[in-house]
Amino acid sequence: MNLYGNWGYPTPIKFGAGRISELAEACKATGMKNPLLVTDKGLANLPITQNALDIMHAAGLGRAMFSEVDPNPNEKNLEAGVAVYNAGNHDGVIAFGGGSGLDLGKMVAFMAGQTRPLWDFEDVDDWWTRADADKIAPIIAVPTTAGTGSEVGRASVITNSVTHVKKIIFHPKVLPAIVIADPELGIGMPNFITAGTGMDAFAHCLEAYCSPHYHPMSQGIAVEGMRLVKEYLPRAYNDGTDIEARAHLLSAAAMGATAFQKGLGAVHALSHPIGAVYNTHHGTTNAVVIPPVLDFNRSYIEPRMDALNGYLGLTGGFDGFRAYVVELNASLNIPKNLTEMGVGADRLDDLTAMALQDSSVGGNPVAMTAENTKALFEACL
Repeated sequence: MNLYGNWGYPTPIKFGAGRISELAEACKATGMKNPLLVTDKGLANLPITQNALDIMHAAGLGRAMFSEVDPNPNEKNLEAGVAVYNAGNHDGVIAFGGGSGLDLGKMVAFMAGQTRPLWDFEDVDDWWTRADADKIAPIIAVPTTAGTGSEVGRASVITNSVTHVKKIIFHPKVLPAIVIADPELGIGMPNFITAGTGMDAFAHCLEAYCSPHYHPMSQGIAVEGMRLVKEYLPRAYNDGTDIEARAHLLSAAAMGATAFQKGLGAVHALSHPIGAVYNTHHGTTNAVVIPPVLDFNRSYIEPRMDALNGYLGLTGGFDGFRAYVVELNASLNIPKNLTEMGVGADRLDDLTAMALQDSSVGGNPVAMTAENTKALFEACL
């Protein structure tokens, strides 16, 4: 199979090994002459990032970079990034990295020209219409991990550093104009990042599949996304240089973010506050809470597990699928519970309140209440 192509859904995607070489061409296609590359602290000095800067420089696009991005980016990171963007008279953003770099890069492009505060654009009702759409800068997204799928998303997750609550900021024009999906950028990624990001993609697909909302296109994408993770995450974890596995996982990540237009649920409602309070890795947190959330939603999702298992090559209905997830987590050295991740029982009331405020709650098959959500957190410890 030739894992190389130009796709137009949900945005133009240049997919294939070595396609980072087309970065300057993508900049010119979007009208960027002075882009700012936004990435996270861990990626800033790595060869893949320096190579991207070299490509920009060779094309006369400069080599400006902002990398003061935390693993769970917050409004302070954003304010600093916007200041650098405006001071440099930049005209577009290259969002480069995993979920943190992509999310913050998109927000720098979004907020650089706005006059209202960030939280005015939270994904609530039609708050996105408050933004001046003409002031949103063009965005090129370059994912280096295969997890969040933020490269094909119209929103970013930003943590409020004061309240420690993760907020989703949405606008249709935050969808990147061009995505460069090059699986070679994932070579050398640490195993625990490969595992956590891969399980993030799996969680996106699973929650979309289980959501009660009607969106048959997303439903189909979710099922194939889970199959790709099932087939190729163990390969990428065991051999970080397996470029075929990296490519399929990169596809699965984009598929997960496309699929969850149908909805997310309790997995993300729990993992968002946990990540905000305890600064845990998002995808790894998702993986840990999936089995208890499956139990929580069993009454609703059990009837559809046979169809999913048939496609994935599993047997045993709900119990068989749950056992598969537990075994997959174990094979990837995912912690067995939240306690192993440093989460204590002392903040359960706070976490419960934060979870019930999360926008993912509305996509869960079983209605979440203060009582059953706290019990779900306890089941995850």
